[in-house]
Amino acid sequence: MSLGAGLPHPNILFVVVDDHRADAIGALGHPTVCTPVLDGLVRRGTAFTRATIQGSLMPAVCAPSRACLLTGNGVFRADAEARLDRGPIFEVRLPVEACTLPERLRAAGYETFVTGKWHNDLPALLRSFESGQKIFHGGMCDHTAVPVRDLEEIQRGEPARIGGGFSSEIFCDAAEKFVRERGRERPFFAWVALTSPHDPRTPPAEYRALYDAAQIPLPKNFRTDHEFDNGELAVRDERLAARPLSPDVVREHLADYYGMISHHDACIGRVLTALRETGQEETTVVVYVSDHGLALGSHGLLGKQNLYDHSVRVPLIVAGPGVPGARRCDALMQPLDLYATLCELAGVTAPAGLDSHSLVAAMAGNGGGRQWVCSVYRDVQRMVTDGRWKLIVYRVDGAERVQLFDLATDPDECCDLAAEPSRVARIAELRAILQTWQAKAGDRWFGSVHSLIT
Repeated sequence: MSLGAGLPHPNILFVVVDDHRADAIGALGHPTVCTPVLDGLVRRGTAFTRATIQGSLMPAVCAPSRACLLTGNGVFRADAEARLDRGPIFEVRLPVEACTLPERLRAAGYETFVTGKWHNDLPALLRSFESGQKIFHGGMCDHTAVPVRDLEEIQRGEPARIGGGFSSEIFCDAAEKFVRERGRERPFFAWVALTSPHDPRTPPAEYRALYDAAQIPLPKNFRTDHEFDNGELAVRDERLAARPLSPDVVREHLADYYGMISHHDACIGRVLTALRETGQEETTVVVYVSDHGLALGSHGLLGKQNLYDHSVRVPLIVAGPGVPGARRCDALMQPLDLYATLCELAGVTAPAGLDSHSLVAAMAGNGGGRQWVCSVYRDVQRMVTDGRWKLIVYRVDGAERVQLFDLATDPDECCDLAAEPSRVARIAELRAILQTWQAKAGDRWFGSVHSLIT
C-alpha cells in the first residue's frame, strides 16, 4: 500500500535502547531514577506495563530482540540461523524474505533514516534505510570511542571512524540533525538505536553525580548469589563483579546504571525538542523501548541471560497522534507487536503472516492483548506467563527444574511455589501452554528431558 493523497500518515521516531529495565522510569514508580523526558512521554502517551521480550538463542540477547522488533516475528523466525547449537555467534542475520518494518514503510513512501547501534546483518540495514548517520555496527563498545560510519560509507565499504563524544550524544545529535534538516515531502521513519545503558557503564560525571550509591536501595529480590545453576552463571555479564555479590558493589553498579539512563534521557529530550521546534511534534508517533532488561543484583544475578521479569520485561511507551495519553496499558504483549501496531497507525498494510499483533485496540482499552507470552534463553531456560502465573523451566546438564511464581502477590518473584503439592495442576496447565507455543514457534526444546522433539 502506497501513501494516498489526503490520508494522515504520521512520522515515526523509534527509539530503542540497550539494557533498560521495565521498572527504571520515574513516572512508572521508580523511587530513585531521574527520567524527566521519559516521564513526559508517559504523561502524553500509553505505557505498556507488561511488555515482555521473546528471548534469545545466544548470550547477546540484544541482537535477536532487535531482530524481532525489525521483522515483527518471534525469535525462531526473525533469525535466519536460529538454532540451539549456534555457538559463539553474536550477530543476527535477518531472513532475506523478511520485510523489515522500515523496509515496509519505505516501500509505502516513507523516508527512512537510521543512526546508532545496528546489531544485525548489513544487507538488512541497506535494504531498510535510504539514509543514515553515525551507525555503529556491533554489540558493545567504549561509550567515548564509538566506531561509526554513515550509510553511504557502509555502502562503499569504507572503514569505521571514532565518533566524537559520548555514544548517546553522538546518536541523538544525528537524529536531531535529521529532524531539523529533512524535507517535508514525505513522512519519516527514524530508527534511533542507543547503546546506553549497556556496560561499560560510564555516565558523564554530572549524571553520575545525581546518585549517591550509599543511598540507593537494593532491589527487593536482591541476593548475593543465584540459588541454583541456571545454565548461564559464567557468562561475561555475570563476571562483572566478584561473588558473592556485595551490597555496596551492587549499589555502585546501580548508581552508574541510573546515571546512564538519566544521561540518555536528556539526549533523547533534545530530539523531542527538535520535533517541537520544527512543528513536527503533533504529527510524529514516538516509540521508546528497550531490547531487554537487566538483573543488577536481582536474584543474585547481574546480566540479562535469564527469564525473570527484571530481564525479560522492558519499558515500552508510545505517544503521538492516534495514541491515548496518560494511559497505562497492562495487556500482555511483546515488543515485536510494535510492527503491526505502527503499520496500523501509519495507514500501511503489514505483510501477511507476521507473529506481530496490533496493539491499537489495546491502547484504546478495547482488549487486544495476548492471553499469554513465552520467552526462551538458549537451550537451558523456557518461560510462560498468563499475566498472573509464571512458570520457568530449566534444563541444565540433563536435569530439569521448574519455578512457579504468583505475580499478583509476588511481583518480584521472591517466593517459588513449585514445590507446593497444590500447584501441580497449575504447573501442568502452564507447561501445556508452553509446549503448544513451542510447537507452533518451531522450538525443538520442550522443557522436559523426556520430550525433546527432533
